[in-house]
Amino acid sequence: MNHFLDIHLTDPSDLRQIIDNAAAMKTARAGRPRGALDDDQPLKDRMVALIFEKPSTRTRVSFDVGVRQMGGQTMVLSGSDMQLGHGETIADTARVLSRYVDLIMIRTFDEAVLTEMAEFASVPVVNGLTDRTHPCQIMADVQTFEEHRGPIKGKKVVWSGDGNNVCASFLHAAGQFGFDLTFTGPPTLDPEREFVDLARSKGVKVEIERDPAKAVAGADLVVTDTWVSMHDAQSAKERRHNQLRPYRVDSALMSRAKSDALFMHCLPAHRDDEVTSEVMDGPNSVIFDEAENRLHAQKAILRWCLQV
Repeated sequence: MNHFLDIHLTDPSDLRQIIDNAAAMKTARAGRPRGALDDDQPLKDRMVALIFEKPSTRTRVSFDVGVRQMGGQTMVLSGSDMQLGHGETIADTARVLSRYVDLIMIRTFDEAVLTEMAEFASVPVVNGLTDRTHPCQIMADVQTFEEHRGPIKGKKVVWSGDGNNVCASFLHAAGQFGFDLTFTGPPTLDPEREFVDLARSKGVKVEIERDPAKAVAGADLVVTDTWVSMHDAQSAKERRHNQLRPYRVDSALMSRAKSDALFMHCLPAHRDDEVTSEVMDGPNSVIFDEAENRLHAQKAILRWCLQV
């Protein structure tokens, strides 16, 4: 069963296959209408359940469009549609859904929901996001870096801000793709030690540097993410802003990285909070290529899961 639950749980050779396949599918669609079907229809007659306990724009649209481009059909289910884990167990939900659909993508809060779904489903399960990780986003990020700068192996990636779920998947990717990662942010928002240690165990350099100017020196890629979640209380938002303000990515910070360093943000962004508009709209920013590549990377992930 080819579940795609986290980057570190997938063999590096399979990850490379997914990235290469994503790039090939993107090239094959160049210049075609957005709604056009792919010439190859690997998901013809396949049904994919897209479960959203947590709201989404890019994840929902990119998965829905991707399945349709490959000839499949989607069933979009919200948390209110299913009341997941309230009444019927997640295990029983997984067993039932497996009788109806060919693959399940779930975007949820608690990682335990994802792992239980995968344990009891008899069809592949894809992690669309949990509070701990966001692997599909980082697969798109690796694809984006490589289409602009070539192989990511041996490069230096700097994460500035909150060591959140996206940062966690970047650490997983560092170990699997062989690039170094420096985290710069306040001690209270460090990434989980488990993720740091796992990357280091794969032989890559992972550093924590509190001074953002020192951290980005020699960087090939600078990445940040929103400082607050839509679910955070106002008091928590204010505390986070106070802690993270020194780690805002602006032109002065980017100037300390390599001259051709790329900038990424998974979006949605709070302009002029975690990053200035000048950087977001600047020549080194690839944020909209990154957003588009969610579509191509996820199509490749679906094909890998279903082996089609």
